[in-house]
Order: sequence, then structure tokens, then C-alpha cells
Amino acid sequence: EVQLVESGGGLVQPGGSLRLSCAASGFAFYSYWMYWVRRAPGKGLEWVSTISSPFGSTTDYADSVKGRFTISRDNTKNTLYLQMNSLKSEDTALYYCATDRDGGNRGQGTQVTVSS
Repeated sequence: EVQLVESGGGLVQPGGSLRLSCAASGFAFYSYWMYWVRRAPGKGLEWVSTISSPFGSTTDYADSVKGRFTISRDNTKNTLYLQMNSLKSEDTALYYCATDRDGGNRGQGTQVTVSS
């Protein structure tokens, strides 16, 4: 059974940084492409970033976060990361890691709030 547990969210001022983590279990994490998606208040799920398996040699980002967010993975720890820099108010959302780009098989999410 796929289990994903996100952490690392919080309240941060505009321009600040956060690092999200996603602990994976119940499946062969190293063999899966992994994704971050988010849901802003009142909006649908939005794809944020992708990382390839097994070593993350390919990454991709939504235009809205390109140059500010960095996705990475540590297969020895079965953990996915999202480093978020230069945060903006429009980044406020519930962030999920997922095994599918459309958000399928996602965790419970971690809240990121960007506000002064």
C-alpha cells in the first residue's frame, strides 16, 4: 500500500524559504517518478514539479515556480523534497507529494501559508 507523509509546511513571510519533505513507504520508491502538486484556497489541484526515477536526472517545474523551487529525492531514505525559495503569497496552498502527476496516490498534505 502506497503511503506518503508530507511535512515541513508552515507560515512564512514573502521572500522566505521552506523545505518540504515527503516520507514514502509501501512501494519501491526508487523506481517511481514522483510529483509535488498543490491546492490553493478555492482552486483545484495544480501540478508543481516532477522528478524522474531512479536518480532524479530529469526534473520539471510549473512556470509559476520555475527558478524558485527545487525538487530532489533521497532513495536511501525513501524521501522526496521540495526546496521553496522566494516564496510569494500566491504559493499559499496545501502541498502534496504524489505518485501520479494528476495527484493520484497522494498524502494528506502539508499547509504552506505565505503572508506578512
